[in-house]
Amino acid sequence: MKKTALIILILSFVSLFKLAAQDNYHLIWSDEFEQNGAPSSENWDYETGSHGWGNNELQNYTRSLENSSIKDGILTIRAVKNGDVWTSARLVTKNKRDFLYGRIEASVKLPKGVGTWPAFWMLPAEWTYSGWPECGEIDIMEHVGFDPGVVHGTVHTGAYNHSIGTQVGKSLTIPDFSEKFHVYAVEWSESKIDFFIDNEKYFTFVNDQKSDFLTWPFDKPFYIILNIAIGGNWGGREGIDPMLNEAIMEVDYVRVYQKK
Repeated sequence: MKKTALIILILSFVSLFKLAAQDNYHLIWSDEFEQNGAPSSENWDYETGSHGWGNNELQNYTRSLENSSIKDGILTIRAVKNGDVWTSARLVTKNKRDFLYGRIEASVKLPKGVGTWPAFWMLPAEWTYSGWPECGEIDIMEHVGFDPGVVHGTVHTGAYNHSIGTQVGKSLTIPDFSEKFHVYAVEWSESKIDFFIDNEKYFTFVNDQKSDFLTWPFDKPFYIILNIAIGGNWGGREGIDPMLNEAIMEVDYVRVYQKK
């Protein structure tokens, strides 16, 4: 009994430490995916189509339960190959839930397979600063199947983006990326965006205070995106495994916290 009490006491101190480390963040929105079937229409919409999405991707995004559904508390996004055609899902909180600053996190188990390109990311609710990339993009988590276990956190702006060779971001290697759930998160404020995997901070993008949207367009509300792409300029850089017929990303929850 004494040993059990000691363990409980230690766990309590750990929990208190974690709460303190969150710097007074409190939960303002979440989806715990508790209802079986289609994702909640109060929280999520679908972006659909097969036009390459600016990256020469192969998938056709659909609203089908075959590509996105909830069962036993887990959202499953599933890319499926039927003949030569890939279908998948791209879930967005656009026009449902958008956020300005805070901690945005999701617990995710990633797919594997050469040619897969899953992502958990954000785009602006209103494209105030012209088109992409000037409008800004926050890639909380990206993974490409030809580089298994290397998970990327990245920002895109008018001044910093891959199309002109100035993209900024970092990566961590997660060996069990497809076997276990990991928490991918950003903590976003007026002055910086910190990137975390399992509460380990590995990258910070700092507001240079130039009052210039080309370097810092992150002063407007953004919405959340979850998707699996197939192929494309990055995901398909080393081709697509011809034996790959399915790719599954599982999401345990998505949560947003803000400071009191």
